[in-house]
Amino acid sequence: MPSPLNRRDFLKLSGATAGALAAAPAIGLRSIAAEPGAASGGFKATHFVFVSMAGGIRSRETIGTPANIPNIMRLAKEGVVLPHVKAQNVGHYGASLSCYTGITEIMGIRENQRGNHPTIFEYIRKQRGFSANQIWLSTSNGNQQLNFAYGLDKDYGAPFGANVISGDGLFNAEFKDILDKFGRPKGNDAEAKLVEKLQAGMDPAQLSRVKGEGLTNDPATVKRIEKFILDEISQNAPKVTGPGTQDAKAVRIGLNILRVFKPVFLGVALNNADIAHGSFNGYVDVIRRNDDEIGKLFDAIQADPDLKDKTAIFIMPEFGRDKDLNQRNGLDHGDNSEDLKRVSLVAYGPDFKKGKTIDTPYESTDVCPTMAHIFGVKAERSRAKVMTDIFA
Repeated sequence: MPSPLNRRDFLKLSGATAGALAAAPAIGLRSIAAEPGAASGGFKATHFVFVSMAGGIRSRETIGTPANIPNIMRLAKEGVVLPHVKAQNVGHYGASLSCYTGITEIMGIRENQRGNHPTIFEYIRKQRGFSANQIWLSTSNGNQQLNFAYGLDKDYGAPFGANVISGDGLFNAEFKDILDKFGRPKGNDAEAKLVEKLQAGMDPAQLSRVKGEGLTNDPATVKRIEKFILDEISQNAPKVTGPGTQDAKAVRIGLNILRVFKPVFLGVALNNADIAHGSFNGYVDVIRRNDDEIGKLFDAIQADPDLKDKTAIFIMPEFGRDKDLNQRNGLDHGDNSEDLKRVSLVAYGPDFKKGKTIDTPYESTDVCPTMAHIFGVKAERSRAKVMTDIFA
């Protein structure tokens, strides 16, 4: 656990955050993974971003309605679309986890148990020797998605997990209240307690839910994470509201993780589309907002010389939704239709084909070994296959 921040240190760090992300080298936030071949000696990509769009999203409202996803279509036009990816309806948690492990995961709807199999993060870290500060996950859906960081396999586990940050803790209103009062410090006990709470929230072990379980960062990285979170609160604390709020936060945090830490792998786990059970219109609004945030993420990658032309991106839902509306004018997921069982993957990057739609049938579990392949490692517990047709 990092040592507690006293009030003077907290104000000093936070008062200096204006423009800190844009001027990262000034505070020692150098790129840690920009060397050639960081992903794999056989590929041009040195960075990878996987946006898993959980919550159940039909292809009918994505590639079937391009007006809903103009930014994702920008990537599709320069990359590859796989419109026939088979997905199994094993619940949002299990289906999403399956994408990260390459194994069909049967998990209860409210279950919060870690999976038994290694995730893509563990495969990359163990087999390539990357440290935790090079592998990150930004989530939107509380405790279940935090479990994507690592599984319980005895040969992998926490020592090879990802650094995880969930959007909720970084946009907490009471933290914003502290920052709003920096010019008028009161020094009262209540405010001091809030500062202590903020410091607790910045403990990377706590954020990753692996305290005492083996995931460690060296002291220098802990300080960089602290500064990052202070910067994040300072610059993005204005209220984020509307449809898909949690997803928007997760993408924005992921964007800033890329800008500051330049990780070799970033996962962004979304989930707000599950509003579809009660509102079709709300579900479409979430899709559109997520597309807008993904567009900002893509633009940031294109504007960064360390990332431009060196970053591969996968975007894929975990499964679809029913063919027909329910009585609430929403969409459930249980009719076993093609709308439910088939999703679309968009793949963009320097090693993929350009402007191609590939009709080869794949499965959502094939994403994990494909990502592993790009890093030159094996998803050894998975029996899924590499999506070889996407490569140029």
